[in-house]
Amino acid sequence: MTLLVVGATGTLGRQVVRRALDEGYEVRCLVRSPRKATFLREWGAELVQGDLLDPESLTAALTGVTAVIDAATTRATDSLPMRKVDWEGQVALIQAAKAANVQRFIFFSILDAEKYPDVPLMEIKTCVEKFLAESGLNYTILRTAGFMQGLIGQYAIPILEKQAVWVMGNTAAIAYMDTQDIAKFAVRALRVPETENRTFPVVGPRAWEAAEIIRLCERLSGQQAKVTRMPLGLLRLVRRTTRFFQWTLNLSDRLAFTEVIASGQPITASMDETYQIFGIDQSEITTLESYLQEYFSRIMKKIKELEYEREKAKERAKKKRTPFKKKEESKS
Repeated sequence: MTLLVVGATGTLGRQVVRRALDEGYEVRCLVRSPRKATFLREWGAELVQGDLLDPESLTAALTGVTAVIDAATTRATDSLPMRKVDWEGQVALIQAAKAANVQRFIFFSILDAEKYPDVPLMEIKTCVEKFLAESGLNYTILRTAGFMQGLIGQYAIPILEKQAVWVMGNTAAIAYMDTQDIAKFAVRALRVPETENRTFPVVGPRAWEAAEIIRLCERLSGQQAKVTRMPLGLLRLVRRTTRFFQWTLNLSDRLAFTEVIASGQPITASMDETYQIFGIDQSEITTLESYLQEYFSRIMKKIKELEYEREKAKERAKKKRTPFKKKEESKS
């Protein structure tokens, strides 16, 4: 089976590539810049240059492909508007996959997207879900809540560097999942017929509030967090301001997602049916505690090694005597 991964250089996409290669799939990656994706080639994947907004490149990339795993989404720093990539690009990809007689199409969406039609990303994800379901492709939609990897930059690093951790007041608890585990579900879906034409939640074992994550990071790092609370009204003002400029539209649309987080409604779902149908045991899934424990263990070990080397360097410096000092000592 030849598998095309779209969005392969992203946080989730690269884990999908790694998992698929480990399980013996022939993996092809659609990338805009092969130079920035050389690590995927080194892993054993084939790189095909293309773009979701370039139909001819999609046709070429899909030639001989059996299945597609679509992990593509717009970054806040991208020059193209979110609607251009996440809607028009996704529609083009689904249509191209249908024309290429692709047998399976795995799409990543967001949990509870349909509940927030006023949030651009959620509205677009909901529309893509409907378009895919009506396309005639054998699809599987996996609805995620949040990536554990994102918590490193949001909480862990600021705490270690004694910088401010920015949080909102009444934030929703989120069932974060390790992207390696999400990738496991995506690749497993290719071999489980019962997942065809179905939508599943793929979320972590429990939902975590921001305050709980901060306390966990404090305990694991042995440092106290400097928490700074950002009023929701300020974020709304920033969002309105950024909508005036073309180059900040994606940032504005991303900031709209704060409305979801500020709702206070937990972003989680029961995984019982998902585990059963996919044949995956919950004990195999990484918990947030173990994920952050591993991260801080590695970082604290590295910090200790650097401190040790620094002390050794100081001791060596003290033992050295400059020629000037030796000359003064001989005179005395």
